[in-house]
Amino acid sequence: MSDGLKEAVRRKGSFTQTLGAVAWSFFGVRKSSDYERDVGQLNPVHLVVAGVGVALLFIAMLVLLVNWVISSGVAN
Repeated sequence: MSDGLKEAVRRKGSFTQTLGAVAWSFFGVRKSSDYERDVGQLNPVHLVVAGVGVALLFIAMLVLLVNWVISSGVAN
């Protein structure tokens, strides 16, 4: 593993910072200064795990919404 990657994995960004960065990235709205701060502080492994988790949660919510609309009869 390269030294840069080892150093990036050792970063100790907080859980709320990581979730905030993932949430803003889902909206696609991010200031460049906030992006640069996140790149310097957040652990890339935590970002990937949080991103996958939030994506799965989003998909589950969409499936539940579609099932509710279909079962309510609104879609007929």
